[in-house]
Amino acid sequence: MTRPPRDIEELIDLMARLPGLGPRSARRAVLQMIRKRALLLIPLADAMRNVAVSARECVSCGNVCTSELCDICTSEKRATGEICIVEDVADLWAMERAGVFRGRYHVLGGTLSALDSIGPDELRIPRLIERIRHEAVSEVILALNATVDGLTTAHYIAEQLEPMGITVTSLAQGVPVGGELDYLDDGTISAAMRARRAL
Repeated sequence: MTRPPRDIEELIDLMARLPGLGPRSARRAVLQMIRKRALLLIPLADAMRNVAVSARECVSCGNVCTSELCDICTSEKRATGEICIVEDVADLWAMERAGVFRGRYHVLGGTLSALDSIGPDELRIPRLIERIRHEAVSEVILALNATVDGLTTAHYIAEQLEPMGITVTSLAQGVPVGGELDYLDDGTISAAMRARRAL
């Protein structure tokens, strides 16, 4: 059986590690890129090289950006006193796509999980507490996925913030149990944001 050249096989193996791509999909994608080298492969390689050099985590909220602070954190218009807490950057982008929140965000980088030995210090929870102490925050919106770990994390954060006298709300109707923000449509996210409730 003839195998692809080593460089191409390595590219296929790397592509197959991406979420949503298995070995077959990766093979098809690589073959398509090779066929359309000038249109796909070369621009993709350039873009990946640029992102590898410039992409970083916002030191304040954890968003992906190309400078120390992201555009959301530096925008005075976003200084509304509201912080929306999300699990990861994909959830932040989903909220921004829906266009229903005009405050600032805080990306946890996951959820609490006893099974995976993920405690508060493995997430950006200490940084969140520090931000709330130093910023003029009036409301924290917990926009965490409606999974067991997401709900556990939401309750833990609410308990930590209770002594600070901050209003803590969470997304309500529209977010199904077990659902993830990144897979929801904009209308569902909008409804959940409008119907948020106190925890």
